Amino acid sequence: MDFFISKAYAAQQPQSGGGFEMLIMLAVFGLIFYFMIYRPQAKRVKEHKNLMSALAKNDEVLTQGGVVGKIVKVSDEKDFIVIAIAEGTEVTVQKAAVTAVLPKGTMKSL
Repeated sequence: MDFFISKAYAAQQPQSGGGFEMLIMLAVFGLIFYFMIYRPQAKRVKEHKNLMSALAKNDEVLTQGGVVGKIVKVSDEKDFIVIAIAEGTEVTVQKAAVTAVLPKGTMKSL
């Protein structure tokens, strides 16, 4: 039967020493994680903090729930704002719920 199947000999042990290559791969994955995930998210958080700190009376804003209104009152110590949705209708929301500050006159065009 040895005619069809050759004898199996013990394979030589591969040379170890892949530690440096493993460190390079770990560093590459770390850089990919930083530039594709962490950095853009940190930039968005910074922009949103700047947006919240710049909110002022009479700004027209869009909230996360899709409500468009004009800021009537800004409370700095409690992080809440009062938004006028329509004539005589006001809603109190957290500053963090504001998604965007809209250009002046947006509410009239809606």
